[in-house]
Amino acid sequence: MGKDVIVACDFSSKAEVMNFLDKFTEEKPFVKIGMELYYAEGPAIVREIKERGHKIFLDLKLHDIPNTVKKSMSVLSRLDVDMTNLHAAGTVAMMEAAIEGLTRPDGTRPILIAVTQLTSTSQERMESDLLIEKPLDQVVMHYASCAKKAGLDGVVCSPLEAGKVHEQCGENFVTVTPGVRFADGEVGDQVRVTTPAKAKEIGSDYIVVGRPITAAADPVAAYRRCVKDFVG
Repeated sequence: MGKDVIVACDFSSKAEVMNFLDKFTEEKPFVKIGMELYYAEGPAIVREIKERGHKIFLDLKLHDIPNTVKKSMSVLSRLDVDMTNLHAAGTVAMMEAAIEGLTRPDGTRPILIAVTQLTSTSQERMESDLLIEKPLDQVVMHYASCAKKAGLDGVVCSPLEAGKVHEQCGENFVTVTPGVRFADGEVGDQVRVTTPAKAKEIGSDYIVVGRPITAAADPVAAYRRCVKDFVG
């Protein structure tokens, strides 16, 4: 599994994201298109960024009844994205339905990963808001095991949990980890965070980096620093 840095393009318009991507004249970063951009611009923005030569992680975090998720994944599979996701909390049945919908007639499909717990979720919030009283680590590992049981390729998790996920689910089970910041940067609203170098050491396969790159004075330099620290 080759490691890679995924840039979270959390912009609200085509103009903003294209202005950002135009800065990269040598590299073609793997980009994440999340709800904000997708809801603003629709499927067309995915096709346009794909045509520019970028790999795409479509981060819509589906969570609904199995049949709805199956049909939605079938639509998303036609966009030729490289990775997409859903919430593991939707149950094994929903995740199995998602794979069925995402798989194209020729048998190929994007990488499918499950969100365990969001990196903004703390133990306290999980207990008070979600009434989940098990330890956070235990909940994440259980959700990861359910995702593997359903046939998914991996999970979105905190970089702090990536090593444990590999221990439990195998080295080939993909860990995609947001919550990555430079040691000298702002943490923002993330709770469980680490640096690119530490994420590499712990065992993340992909790191998702947003504001430390997109809001940097020199985004290309920040991206290259991430790649150097994480990929080597």
